[in-house]
This record gives sequence, C-alpha cells and structure tokens, in this order.
Amino acid sequence: MKLSVVIPIYNEEQVLPLLLAALLPVVSKIEHWDYELVLVNDGSRDRSLEMLRVAAKENTRIKVLSFARNFGHQSAVTAGLDFADGDAVVVMDADLQDPPELLADMVKLYEQGFDVVSPRRASRDGDSFFKRSTAAGFYWLMQNMVDKRIPSEVGDFRLFSKAAVQAIRKFREQHRFMRGLVAWLGLKEAVLPFHRQRRAAGETKYPLHKMLQFSWTAISSFSALPLRFAMLMGLIACAAAMAYVLYVVAFGVILKQVVPGWTSLVFLICFFSGMTLLSLGMIGDYISKIYDEIKQRPLYVLGEVHNIAGVVAEPERVVVLAPRILE
Repeated sequence: MKLSVVIPIYNEEQVLPLLLAALLPVVSKIEHWDYELVLVNDGSRDRSLEMLRVAAKENTRIKVLSFARNFGHQSAVTAGLDFADGDAVVVMDADLQDPPELLADMVKLYEQGFDVVSPRRASRDGDSFFKRSTAAGFYWLMQNMVDKRIPSEVGDFRLFSKAAVQAIRKFREQHRFMRGLVAWLGLKEAVLPFHRQRRAAGETKYPLHKMLQFSWTAISSFSALPLRFAMLMGLIACAAAMAYVLYVVAFGVILKQVVPGWTSLVFLICFFSGMTLLSLGMIGDYISKIYDEIKQRPLYVLGEVHNIAGVVAEPERVVVLAPRILE
C-alpha cells in the first residue's frame, strides 16, 4: 500500500526544511505503507523551487510539480491529485498547522473503509478573535449558501481513497472549490478532531481579501442563491415603489396636497440604481465564469517536473511545457 501526501507550496522557503524534517519520519514509520510526497510549487518567487529540486534529487520518493506561474491553491491541490498514485492520498498545507502526526490516525480510518477522512479543528493556537469570527462566518456562509453538507472547521487537510481521487479528477471546472466538490460527491466520510497549531514560519497566504475572494468563488461556483437574492430584492424594491405611489395618490386625493418629494425622489433613484447595478454585477460575474468555462483553457501549466515516472497520459486540461524528467 502506498500513501501519497500532496502539499501546495507558495513562497515557503522558511517552512520547507521544517516541513520535510517533521513529515518524512512520520510517513516512513506508518506500518505496511510505502509513501510518496507530491510537492506542487505554485509559482513561488522565493527559493522554494530551488529547495524542492534539491529535495527531489536526494529522495526519489519526493515528486515535484512546478507551475509556470501562480495558478492558486485550489489548482495546486488539483495538480497534486492528478499526479498522485497512492492507494490513499492526503492533502495538507506546508505551514505545519496541519500536524503530520495525525497521518497515522487518518490511515487507520481509511483502513476501516472510509473514502474521506476530514480532520476538524477543535481549537486554534494563535488566532485572533477577528480570525476566529471570520472563519465561523465563512463556514456559516458555506453551509447556508453553498452546501449544508460542508462540515464546519474542516479545510483542505483531508485523506482521500483512490476511488475518491479518481472521482475528483472527473471535475475539471476552471473555478474550483475542493471542499464543495467533496461534499457534492457524498462519499463515506469520517471526521477526526485535532488541535490546530500556529504557523511554523512565514506569513499566511490567505489574508482577509483573499478569503473574501475565495468565499465568493465558492458561492458563485456552487450556488445560484445570489441571483435569487437579486431577484428577491428587485421584487421588494418594486413593492416599495408601488406602496410609495399609492401613498402619493392617497395624499393628493384625500388631503388635496402635492407631496414635497425631492428627498424621497433622490432616495428612490439612488436605491433603484444601486439595486440595478448590484444585480447586473452579480449576473455579470456568473456570465464571466461561464465565459471562462467555455474557453476550456488548461487548469494549470507545468513548467518543470521531477521524479514523475510511469504516467501514461497527461491529465485533461493540463499543459506540460518542459519534457518530463524521469529520475
């Protein structure tokens, strides 16, 4: 049996030595399991790729996939799943907030027949009140606007069976939200609580603006609720306008007075204009996603690979610029 560990890497030169030092002893000691590490360089601008080359040369169990540019975390996870060939595949981040020590317990749950093993953050070290609050808000949005089956406090740190990986590979949409894809599949899933550590080194790659962008991608890729919300607000606005018209007519007929409505007029113009622009913006964003999907461009472009052998065909919607280096 082989365990594949997929790890996206983006500007992690400070963390990489710590990651390999912590991870390799753990995976090498899992009984009856061989291992491979699939490290995906997501267009890093520091020394990460150089360090990955050295690691791959020293250990042939370390596979390296290097993007031609930054394609994003979800694309890096996709690439790792595309090229992993283990019987079970774990996706984890490089910052050691996902503890390698949990891998043995995840493998045990896989051996009990679960297709997905999802560690859940029972507690978080070093997170501010703002971070915890925004995280809680994110999962509330996901469960109420995307898919109620998405478990709270579960990220991309997961173990997948080979059957689950093969199923996930069938999804080739451009705008990806892996947690939503897993929830949509409805596979047999086990949840494993754990204590989330502080980042080992470096800075977070998901500041607030990226989290907001990620949330909107998840919502718009998996739900038409924003469009329905725009329609509902349009109906409410129309009802408010009709009520205002009836008020003006009644005021004029009963009291024989003209309503002094400059303030009201300005408010209504701004309100309806804002609603119109908001609705058009939402519709435009959905149309832009349709436009991206119609073009069928590659999900990612590989500029360099190491220790990738035995791959019969390239995954669908993938470009490999350089010849494969078989080591």
